[in-house]
Amino acid sequence: MPVNTERHDRVLVVRIEREEKRNAVDQEIADGIGAALDQLDDDPELWVGIITGTPTVFSAGTDLAAARDGSPRTERGGEYGVIRRGREKPLIAAVEGPALGGGFEIVLSCDLVVAARTASFGLPEVKRGLVPTCGGLFRTPRALPLNIAKEMLLTGDRLTPERAYSLGLVNVVTEPGEAIDGALALAARICAVGPVGARASLRALERTVAERDELGWEATTDATAAITGSDDIREGLAAFFEKREPRWTGR
Repeated sequence: MPVNTERHDRVLVVRIEREEKRNAVDQEIADGIGAALDQLDDDPELWVGIITGTPTVFSAGTDLAAARDGSPRTERGGEYGVIRRGREKPLIAAVEGPALGGGFEIVLSCDLVVAARTASFGLPEVKRGLVPTCGGLFRTPRALPLNIAKEMLLTGDRLTPERAYSLGLVNVVTEPGEAIDGALALAARICAVGPVGARASLRALERTVAERDELGWEATTDATAAITGSDDIREGLAAFFEKREPRWTGR
C-alpha cells in the first residue's frame, strides 16, 4: 500500500510510501491519506496525527503524469485528502527530504512542522508555467514573512530547514533520519495537556482564518484561470515531461 499507518499510543502516524515516484500524489494516495485522517478524526482514542514520507523525500506533490482534472482529492479532505479538511486534532508534518509543490502545501495544511536537516521546502510551479492550487498562494504568506513568500512563489527556489526554522515555519529541526522521532516527541508534549482544551484552542485558531481562506481559494481560482490555455503552461508542462529547460514566450 502506498499509504500506511501505525499507532503510537494516542498518536497516529500516516506514511506516504511511493518513493519510486518521489511520493507524488495520485488518487490512490489521496484516498489513503483521506482514510487515515478519517480514522484520526473519528477515533476518540487518537489525539494527535503525524504525516510523513520516506527517508529521502516527503512528497513532490501532484503526480502530473496521473493527474487529469487537477489535484487528486477526497470528499471529506479536499485535495490530497488533507488540504481542505476541517480538523479538530493537531496534525504534525515530519519532513525528511524535499517537500515540493503540493508536498509543501500538505506541510502548510498541518499545524506543526518537524524537519530533518535533509529537508527542503519549495513551490516550483512557476518553473513549469503553473501556479500553486492547493493553498500555497495564501498559506505561504501566512506561515512566512510576505517577502519570503513572494520570493518562493516568484522564483520557485527552496528554503532550507534552518532558514525555515529561523523564519518560524519549522518548529523543530532534527538530524537526518530523526524527523519522525522529533514529531513523536512533540506529539507526546501535546498529549500531556488537556485534549478538550487543545482541540478548542485549535478550533478557535481555525475560525480566525476561515474567512481569509475563502478569499484565498477565490484568488487561487482566478490565478488558475489566468494561466489556463496559455502558451506558457503548455510549454512548461512539455519541458517538464521532456526533461529540458522551458522556452518561455510570456503568452
